[in-house]
Formats: sequence, structure tokens, C-alpha cells
Amino acid sequence: MKLNTTLLTILFLFFQIAFGQTKEAKQISGKILAESTSVEAVNVINNTTQRTTVSDANGLFSIVVNEGDVLIFSAVNLESLRKKITKQDLLLDVVKVQMTAKSIDLKEVIINEHPEITAENIGVIPYGQKKYTPAERKLYTATSGGGIDGLLNSISGRKAMLKKEIVVEQKEQLLVRIDYLFEEKYYVETLKIPVDYIRGFQYYCIDDASLAAALRSKNKTMVMFLIVQLAEKYNQIIKDEN
Repeated sequence: MKLNTTLLTILFLFFQIAFGQTKEAKQISGKILAESTSVEAVNVINNTTQRTTVSDANGLFSIVVNEGDVLIFSAVNLESLRKKITKQDLLLDVVKVQMTAKSIDLKEVIINEHPEITAENIGVIPYGQKKYTPAERKLYTATSGGGIDGLLNSISGRKAMLKKEIVVEQKEQLLVRIDYLFEEKYYVETLKIPVDYIRGFQYYCIDDASLAAALRSKNKTMVMFLIVQLAEKYNQIIKDEN
């Protein structure tokens, strides 16, 4: 009888401990960001329980944790991050995780070996004056006169044609920039883009509004960060087509 009582006591304590541990576990939701941009396809591993998940297109993920568990966040284009879950994290609706893009060596483009010699500082044009590209200059000439000339250009469709020419010109400028930033080796070995698809991938990239904006602002870190995500999507397109 005494043995049975002891056994029941041990079993009771065991179930109490097990129940207590289960009760502490909680599924939390999180959002992964890098330079204010949501990050997709980040691997999230609970190093304590070995549970895993992956962030979605909006950078969101959910995973079961206990206070004190360590989460490991990793992705090809980001610096790995370890985060210990605190009691405060368990109370939040969404745990925000800020990650950092990896640095890579990019080719520098020397536009002018003598940058001090410009049209502005030698007095050809005033400082701060808007500089027009060839296509923009054509559109300005066709519309600045107003009156009958502007009306005729609108009727003939010349203005619409010139606006399309500006769009093409802007894309060509972006294509030149991205072409100089990355070598063929980076596309093939890091991004896994087949050689024959590199040019098509560059066009695919400059059609992305976020990457185009990063190219215009010369934000190399953001360009590198975004191009890895676009490469994953482009490789999936290639796979689906084949």
C-alpha cells in the first residue's frame, strides 16, 4: 500500500511538471525587417526545441516558444541573428526582429576622372538648374511653347510618344547601373542565375519599383538586399517555365 502511494505521488509530480512546462509554452507571432523592408524566406529555428519555420512574403512568422528559448534567424543575404525570448516578448502581439543585410564588394563606376570640372563650376549653366536628358529635352521643347504648337503635338500623339521615350531612357539608365554593380560571377555563383538568363533577370530587376528606387538613390546595400529576393522569384519562374 505504501509503495502504491509513493508511486502515485511520483506520477502526480511528473504530470504536474509536464503540465507546467506545456502551460508555459506559447505560440508567438513575429515580423522580420531589414532597413524597414519586410523580409521573406528567412529561416527561423528554435535552438532549444529545434522547431523551425520560415517567414512569408510579408516577413511574418509564428513559432512555439518558452521564455528563455533562443531563436536563430538566418538567410542567404542577411547576417545571422540570435534572439533570446523574454517574458515581455510573450506578451507582445507581434515581436519585431530587425536584421542586417550582408555586405558584398561591388564594382565602383568612375564616371569622371576629374569631377571638379563640370558644366556648373565652369559657368556654362547656373548651379541647381534642372538637367534634362535627351528624351526629356525633346518633350520640354514640344510642350513648353504652348499655344498651337502644344495643341498640335498633343493631337498628333507626339507628346505621348516622347513620354514613352523617357520611360525607355530611364530603364536604359537603370540597366547600365545594375550592369556595372555586379559581375557575371555573382549572378551565376551567388544568385544561381543561368548565364543565358542574366540579361533577362536584369530587366526583371529594373521593373521592380523598390529596386529601381534603390538604384536611383545609389543605395548599394538595399540593391544587394533586394536582388537576392528577386533572384529567388526569378529562378522559380525559370523552373516553372521549364
